[in-house]
Parts: sequence; C-alpha cells; structure tokens
Amino acid sequence: MSILIKDTTREERERIVAESLGYMEGGCDGCAAGVVEMYQPYIDGEMELQEINMGFRTNYISGEDAPSGSSCGMMR
Repeated sequence: MSILIKDTTREERERIVAESLGYMEGGCDGCAAGVVEMYQPYIDGEMELQEINMGFRTNYISGEDAPSGSSCGMMR
C-alpha cells in the first residue's frame, strides 16, 4: 500500500499518522502534541512523510551540558 499523498485520501493520511504514532498521550515528556502537529502538512496533503521526517531535528534546552541518561526524566 502506498502512503504517498497522490495515492491517499485525507482520512487515510490521518489514520496512517495515528497508527504510526501509536498512543502518544501516555508520553512522559509532554511532547505528543508537537509530534502530531509536525505531521499536519502530510495530513493536509502539503508535504510527503519522507520530507517531514528528513527535516525533523530536535534540540534539547536544559541547564545541563549533556543529557544525563536515556530515560525521560520521570525516573530521576
């Protein structure tokens, strides 16, 4: 099954994004809304998933010079 915009309807793209992200509301860092919002151009038929994923870059801003571990911070 193709996931390209030209081969899908808006409803199918919404389902593709929802199924791909899984249950994001249970995330511990509160970023779920931002992740879902990041894929809105795909849902709207403006950008392919590959373009969005290639352009994704995350920056962490904290008082630390480097991350102190791989956990989400809730375990500290």
